[in-house]
Amino acid sequence: MWNYTEKTLDHFRNPRNVGAIDSPDGTATVGSLACGDALRFQFKLGPDGKIAEAKFQTFGCASAIASSSALTEMVIGKTLEEAKKITNKDIADFLGGLPPQKMHCSVMGREAMEAAIRNYETGENTDRNLEDELLCTCYNVSENEVRRVITENGLTSVEEVTNYTKAGGGCGRCIPRIQAILDEINGAGK
Repeated sequence: MWNYTEKTLDHFRNPRNVGAIDSPDGTATVGSLACGDALRFQFKLGPDGKIAEAKFQTFGCASAIASSSALTEMVIGKTLEEAKKITNKDIADFLGGLPPQKMHCSVMGREAMEAAIRNYETGENTDRNLEDELLCTCYNVSENEVRRVITENGLTSVEEVTNYTKAGGGCGRCIPRIQAILDEINGAGK
């Protein structure tokens, strides 16, 4: 059993802003039902240019539901530039923390928000840049996402990267590359 904070349990049991928005300004779906987590995130801007409404639909565990609910609460009332600054750590901190093995849910929330903003700004309907090189084909995780998560969260082990992104949690073929990226970013051998 996972050790969840009361705030995480509250957002799981009583999720805020569940559903879909009619004519959203930005929308994105990230994750994959094949890997067990998927999130659809939408927002609508108010006349002042701030996010007036945010909704989500998710297929996933308690952490995915709570992280998605928290994200909607965090972005309402923010400009897109302010929302872009929200990190997965901010989402986890908002909930009082998440178990290490569930940090990927907060990363999925951040990815969905960024993809929805990109959808609004460019019309692009993908969850990641198609030019990003896939590192983990089991969970569709790009090398750029792994690098970003390592840097933003100060990760030092493959296990932590797997907890935050799921990369390395399938067949394991990407584990040596994950270790090489960790070594590069963290200056191993210097």
